[in-house]
Amino acid sequence: MAKIVINRNLQTTKYFIENLGNKAQLEMVTIPTGSFMMGSPEDELERQNSESPQHEVTIQHFFMGKYPITQAQWQAVASLEQVSHELKSDPSHFKGENRPVEGVSWLDAVEFCKRLSQYTNRAYRLPSEAEWEYACRAGTITPFHFGETIATDLANYRGTYNEESQRSGSYGQGLKGIYRKETTDVGSFGVANAFGLYDMHGNVWEWCADHWHSSYEGAPTDGSAWVNEGDNNNRNRVLRGGSWYYLPEHCRSASRNGSLAFDDYTFGFRVACGVPGL
Repeated sequence: MAKIVINRNLQTTKYFIENLGNKAQLEMVTIPTGSFMMGSPEDELERQNSESPQHEVTIQHFFMGKYPITQAQWQAVASLEQVSHELKSDPSHFKGENRPVEGVSWLDAVEFCKRLSQYTNRAYRLPSEAEWEYACRAGTITPFHFGETIATDLANYRGTYNEESQRSGSYGQGLKGIYRKETTDVGSFGVANAFGLYDMHGNVWEWCADHWHSSYEGAPTDGSAWVNEGDNNNRNRVLRGGSWYYLPEHCRSASRNGSLAFDDYTFGFRVACGVPGL
Protein backbone atom coordinates (compact mmCIF):
# COMPACT_ATOMS: atom_id res chain seq x y z
CA MET A 1 0.00 0.00 0.00
CA ALA A 2 1.26 3.48 -0.85
CA LYS A 3 2.32 5.73 1.98
CA ILE A 4 -0.41 8.18 3.00
CA VAL A 5 0.84 11.69 3.69
CA ILE A 6 -1.23 13.86 6.00
CA ASN A 7 -0.41 17.47 6.79
CA ARG A 8 -0.98 17.94 10.53
CA ASN A 9 0.75 21.32 10.82
CA LEU A 10 -0.89 23.73 13.22
CA GLN A 11 -1.08 27.24 11.82
CA THR A 12 -0.97 30.69 13.37
CA THR A 13 -3.03 33.43 11.81
CA LYS A 14 -4.59 36.85 12.41
CA TYR A 15 -7.94 36.89 14.16
CA PHE A 16 -10.19 38.92 16.42
CA ILE A 17 -12.44 37.90 19.30
CA GLU A 18 -16.06 38.94 19.68
CA ASN A 19 -17.46 38.86 23.21
CA LEU A 20 -21.03 37.55 23.13
CA GLY A 21 -21.91 37.77 26.81
CA ASN A 22 -22.54 34.87 29.21
CA LYS A 23 -18.75 34.22 29.03
CA ALA A 24 -19.10 33.14 25.39
CA GLN A 25 -16.61 34.35 22.79
CA LEU A 26 -16.45 34.09 19.01
CA GLU A 27 -13.04 33.84 17.31
CA MET A 28 -12.97 35.19 13.77
CA VAL A 29 -10.02 34.35 11.49
CA THR A 30 -8.80 36.43 8.57
CA ILE A 31 -9.20 34.85 5.13
CA PRO A 32 -6.89 36.63 2.64
CA THR A 33 -7.74 37.81 -0.87
CA GLY A 34 -6.95 35.23 -3.53
CA SER A 35 -8.12 33.07 -6.43
CA PHE A 36 -8.72 29.32 -6.62
CA MET A 37 -10.25 26.62 -8.78
CA MET A 38 -13.68 25.83 -7.37
CA GLY A 39 -15.05 22.32 -7.81
CA SER A 40 -13.32 18.99 -8.30
CA PRO A 41 -11.16 17.73 -11.16
CA GLU A 42 -12.61 14.93 -13.27
CA ASP A 43 -10.21 12.36 -11.84
CA GLU A 44 -11.04 13.03 -8.17
CA LEU A 45 -12.33 9.91 -6.45
CA GLU A 46 -16.08 9.94 -5.66
CA ARG A 47 -16.63 13.32 -7.34
CA GLN A 48 -20.18 14.26 -8.32
CA ASN A 49 -21.42 16.06 -11.43
CA SER A 50 -22.64 18.90 -9.21
CA GLU A 51 -18.97 19.74 -8.53
CA SER A 52 -18.34 20.74 -12.16
CA PRO A 53 -17.31 22.50 -14.20
CA GLN A 54 -14.24 23.60 -12.30
CA HIS A 55 -13.91 27.35 -12.60
CA GLU A 56 -11.66 30.07 -11.25
CA VAL A 57 -13.12 32.26 -8.53
CA THR A 58 -11.57 35.35 -6.94
CA ILE A 59 -12.31 35.94 -3.25
CA GLN A 60 -11.91 39.23 -1.43
CA HIS A 61 -10.51 39.41 2.10
CA PHE A 62 -13.06 38.52 4.78
CA PHE A 63 -13.27 36.94 8.22
CA MET A 64 -14.70 33.52 9.06
CA GLY A 65 -15.43 31.68 12.29
CA LYS A 66 -12.49 29.62 13.52
CA TYR A 67 -14.94 26.86 14.45
CA PRO A 68 -18.56 26.00 13.70
CA ILE A 69 -20.91 27.93 16.00
CA THR A 70 -20.99 26.17 19.36
CA GLN A 71 -23.95 25.58 21.63
CA ALA A 72 -22.59 28.13 24.14
CA GLN A 73 -22.32 30.75 21.39
CA TRP A 74 -25.78 29.87 20.09
CA GLN A 75 -27.37 30.21 23.51
CA ALA A 76 -25.74 33.61 24.09
CA VAL A 77 -26.98 35.01 20.77
CA ALA A 78 -30.39 33.30 20.93
CA SER A 79 -31.02 35.21 24.15
CA LEU A 80 -30.64 38.55 22.31
CA GLU A 81 -33.55 40.58 20.96
CA GLN A 82 -35.46 38.90 18.14
CA VAL A 83 -35.08 40.39 14.66
CA SER A 84 -37.21 38.23 12.32
CA HIS A 85 -38.28 35.04 14.08
CA GLU A 86 -37.90 33.08 17.29
CA LEU A 87 -34.94 30.85 18.02
CA LYS A 88 -34.93 27.82 20.29
CA SER A 89 -32.45 28.35 23.10
CA ASP A 90 -31.17 24.77 23.00
CA PRO A 91 -32.02 22.99 19.72
CA SER A 92 -29.14 20.50 19.68
CA HIS A 93 -29.65 16.75 19.94
CA PHE A 94 -26.11 16.11 21.22
CA LYS A 95 -25.56 18.32 24.26
CA GLY A 96 -22.33 20.10 25.16
CA GLU A 97 -21.42 23.79 25.31
CA ASN A 98 -18.32 23.27 23.12
CA ARG A 99 -20.03 20.95 20.66
CA PRO A 100 -21.36 22.53 17.46
CA VAL A 101 -24.96 23.63 17.56
CA GLU A 102 -27.11 21.43 15.32
CA GLY A 103 -30.76 20.98 14.63
CA VAL A 104 -30.85 24.49 13.15
CA SER A 105 -32.45 25.45 9.85
CA TRP A 106 -31.05 27.85 7.29
CA LEU A 107 -33.53 30.47 8.49
CA ASP A 108 -32.36 29.92 12.08
CA ALA A 109 -28.75 30.47 11.00
CA VAL A 110 -29.72 33.68 9.20
CA GLU A 111 -31.61 34.93 12.28
CA PHE A 112 -28.53 34.18 14.40
CA CYS A 113 -26.44 36.35 12.05
CA LYS A 114 -29.00 39.17 12.23
CA ARG A 115 -29.04 39.17 16.03
CA LEU A 116 -25.25 38.99 16.19
CA SER A 117 -24.96 41.89 13.73
CA GLN A 118 -27.40 44.01 15.73
CA TYR A 119 -25.50 43.25 18.95
CA THR A 120 -22.01 43.95 17.60
CA ASN A 121 -22.69 46.60 14.92
CA ARG A 122 -20.76 44.36 12.55
CA ALA A 123 -22.29 42.76 9.44
CA TYR A 124 -22.30 39.03 10.19
CA ARG A 125 -23.68 36.63 7.61
CA LEU A 126 -23.42 33.10 6.27
CA PRO A 127 -20.46 32.60 3.92
CA SER A 128 -21.08 32.16 0.23
CA GLU A 129 -20.44 28.66 -1.07
CA ALA A 130 -17.37 29.94 -2.94
CA GLU A 131 -16.01 31.61 0.20
CA TRP A 132 -16.57 28.39 2.13
CA GLU A 133 -14.66 26.21 -0.32
CA TYR A 134 -11.84 28.74 -0.67
CA ALA A 135 -11.53 28.95 3.12
CA CYS A 136 -11.63 25.15 3.45
CA ARG A 137 -8.97 24.52 0.82
CA ALA A 138 -6.65 27.24 2.15
CA GLY A 139 -4.46 27.01 -0.94
CA THR A 140 -4.64 23.22 -1.37
CA ILE A 141 -5.90 21.28 -4.40
CA THR A 142 -6.19 17.85 -2.77
CA PRO A 143 -9.57 16.32 -1.78
CA PHE A 144 -8.99 17.39 1.84
CA HIS A 145 -7.01 20.33 3.15
CA PHE A 146 -4.66 17.93 4.92
CA GLY A 147 -4.00 15.72 1.90
CA GLU A 148 -5.24 13.00 -0.43
CA THR A 149 -7.21 11.11 2.19
CA ILE A 150 -8.81 11.44 5.62
CA ALA A 151 -8.68 9.55 8.92
CA THR A 152 -10.98 9.46 11.93
CA ASP A 153 -8.25 10.81 14.19
CA LEU A 154 -8.33 13.97 12.04
CA ALA A 155 -12.09 14.49 11.63
CA ASN A 156 -15.49 13.24 12.79
CA TYR A 157 -17.29 11.21 10.11
CA ARG A 158 -18.58 7.68 9.50
CA GLY A 159 -15.34 5.73 9.25
CA THR A 160 -16.87 2.25 9.19
CA TYR A 161 -18.67 0.22 6.54
CA ASN A 162 -22.22 1.44 5.91
CA GLU A 163 -24.50 -1.58 5.56
CA GLU A 164 -27.38 0.47 4.18
CA SER A 165 -25.44 2.00 1.29
CA GLN A 166 -22.83 -0.79 1.10
CA ARG A 167 -20.07 1.81 1.08
CA SER A 168 -16.66 1.68 2.72
CA GLY A 169 -15.70 3.93 5.60
CA SER A 170 -12.34 4.66 3.96
CA TYR A 171 -11.38 7.06 1.18
CA GLY A 172 -8.84 6.16 -1.50
CA GLN A 173 -5.86 4.43 0.08
CA GLY A 174 -6.80 5.59 3.54
CA LEU A 175 -7.83 3.21 6.29
CA LYS A 176 -11.22 2.59 7.84
CA GLY A 177 -11.67 4.09 11.27
CA ILE A 178 -14.42 4.52 13.83
CA TYR A 179 -17.99 5.81 13.74
CA ARG A 180 -18.69 8.00 16.77
CA LYS A 181 -22.42 8.40 16.02
CA GLU A 182 -22.44 11.91 17.50
CA THR A 183 -20.81 15.32 17.27
CA THR A 184 -17.52 16.15 18.96
CA ASP A 185 -16.26 19.33 20.64
CA VAL A 186 -15.07 21.85 18.06
CA GLY A 187 -11.31 21.87 17.57
CA SER A 188 -10.88 18.62 19.48
CA PHE A 189 -8.71 17.02 16.77
CA GLY A 190 -6.17 19.85 16.99
CA VAL A 191 -5.75 20.10 13.21
CA ALA A 192 -6.13 23.50 11.53
CA ASN A 193 -5.76 24.31 7.86
CA ALA A 194 -3.33 26.94 6.56
CA PHE A 195 -5.87 29.71 7.31
CA GLY A 196 -6.28 28.54 10.91
CA LEU A 197 -9.75 27.02 10.55
CA TYR A 198 -10.85 23.84 12.34
CA ASP A 199 -13.51 21.19 11.62
CA MET A 200 -13.96 22.06 7.95
CA HIS A 201 -14.24 18.32 7.23
CA GLY A 202 -16.97 16.44 9.10
CA ASN A 203 -18.71 17.03 12.45
CA VAL A 204 -21.68 19.05 11.05
CA TRP A 205 -22.80 20.15 7.62
CA GLU A 206 -22.49 23.94 7.41
CA TRP A 207 -25.12 26.20 5.86
CA CYS A 208 -24.03 28.63 3.13
CA ALA A 209 -25.91 31.65 1.77
CA ASP A 210 -26.47 30.21 -1.74
CA HIS A 211 -29.43 28.54 -3.35
CA TRP A 212 -28.68 25.02 -4.53
CA HIS A 213 -27.81 24.61 -8.22
CA SER A 214 -27.15 21.21 -9.78
CA SER A 215 -23.90 22.36 -11.44
CA TYR A 216 -21.65 25.41 -11.67
CA GLU A 217 -22.89 26.40 -15.13
CA GLY A 218 -23.47 30.14 -14.86
CA ALA A 219 -22.02 30.42 -11.35
CA PRO A 220 -20.57 33.79 -10.28
CA THR A 221 -16.78 34.07 -10.28
CA ASP A 222 -16.44 36.94 -7.80
CA GLY A 223 -17.09 34.93 -4.64
CA SER A 224 -20.62 36.24 -4.17
CA ALA A 225 -23.53 34.03 -3.12
CA TRP A 226 -25.48 32.54 -6.04
CA VAL A 227 -29.04 33.48 -5.15
CA ASN A 228 -32.16 33.51 -7.33
CA GLU A 229 -33.95 36.72 -6.39
CA GLY A 230 -37.63 36.38 -5.52
CA ASP A 231 -37.29 32.65 -4.84
CA ASN A 232 -35.90 32.69 -1.31
CA ASN A 233 -38.32 30.40 0.51
CA ASN A 234 -38.87 27.50 -1.87
CA ARG A 235 -35.36 26.57 -2.95
CA ASN A 236 -32.82 24.25 -1.41
CA ARG A 237 -29.87 25.95 0.24
CA VAL A 238 -26.28 24.75 0.09
CA LEU A 239 -24.54 22.82 2.86
CA ARG A 240 -20.82 22.06 2.95
CA GLY A 241 -18.29 19.93 4.81
CA GLY A 242 -19.96 16.60 5.54
CA SER A 243 -20.87 15.48 9.06
CA TRP A 244 -20.46 12.87 11.79
CA TYR A 245 -23.16 10.76 10.08
CA TYR A 246 -21.77 10.81 6.53
CA LEU A 247 -19.04 8.85 4.73
CA PRO A 248 -15.61 10.37 4.04
CA GLU A 249 -16.28 11.25 0.39
CA HIS A 250 -18.93 13.71 1.59
CA CYS A 251 -16.30 15.51 3.66
CA ARG A 252 -14.14 16.48 0.65
CA SER A 253 -13.41 20.17 0.09
CA ALA A 254 -15.47 20.11 -3.14
CA SER A 255 -18.39 18.02 -1.87
CA ARG A 256 -21.80 19.72 -1.94
CA ASN A 257 -25.19 19.08 -0.42
CA GLY A 258 -28.51 20.88 -0.74
CA SER A 259 -31.57 20.91 1.49
CA LEU A 260 -34.71 22.89 2.05
CA ALA A 261 -34.32 25.21 5.03
CA PHE A 262 -35.22 22.48 7.54
CA ASP A 263 -33.43 21.55 10.72
CA ASP A 264 -31.56 18.29 11.10
CA TYR A 265 -29.11 17.07 13.74
CA THR A 266 -26.37 16.94 11.12
CA PHE A 267 -26.87 20.64 10.16
CA GLY A 268 -24.85 23.46 11.75
CA PHE A 269 -23.03 26.54 10.45
CA ARG A 270 -20.23 29.03 10.92
CA VAL A 271 -20.37 32.76 10.34
CA ALA A 272 -18.50 35.22 8.15
CA CYS A 273 -18.13 38.99 8.10
CA GLY A 274 -16.36 41.69 6.10
CA VAL A 275 -13.10 43.23 7.23
CA PRO A 276 -13.78 44.93 10.57
CA GLY A 277 -12.33 48.28 11.51
CA LEU A 278 -9.43 47.00 13.60
